[in-house]
Amino acid sequence: MTAVHYAAFLFFPLVMAYAAVSDLLSMTISNKVSLLLVAGFLAIAPLTGMPLGAFGFHLAAGAIVLVGGFAFFAAGWIGGGDAKLAAAAALWLGFSHTLEFMVVAALFGGTLTIAVVRLRARWLPAFALRQQWLVRLHDPQSGVPYGLALTAAALVIYPKTAWVALAIG
Repeated sequence: MTAVHYAAFLFFPLVMAYAAVSDLLSMTISNKVSLLLVAGFLAIAPLTGMPLGAFGFHLAAGAIVLVGGFAFFAAGWIGGGDAKLAAAAALWLGFSHTLEFMVVAALFGGTLTIAVVRLRARWLPAFALRQQWLVRLHDPQSGVPYGLALTAAALVIYPKTAWVALAIG
């Protein structure tokens, strides 16, 4: 396996994991994370020999999810960082896995939302009050760190992708 294969195999899950942790701890996903995913895809995909048609379909999947994500953002259902992260994930997953990704993300997102609502119905113990991220997560005025659900869904789907097949040969 070449360095390109390792990069193709590891880059996406590592950046997605960073996005999840960032969202959990700060309730934000930096634009840099989504841009890094897009740049990584644009750099790695051609080096792996991805056919031009497949490359175009990956771009289209990302664009469609970006448009849908911003519609959800405009409705107040998700944050802007979540919309961009979902689009960047769809770019990596391509059309063949994007619908499944979105369904799994919705299921994980619903479960996460219920868990956060239940957490917010309880008092935080004293030790938790010293953890700013837990206080923020507990605040009913805060959103839900949906980047966790997007990352979990992406990592569930990722083993089915050509990236993994390429890496394990």
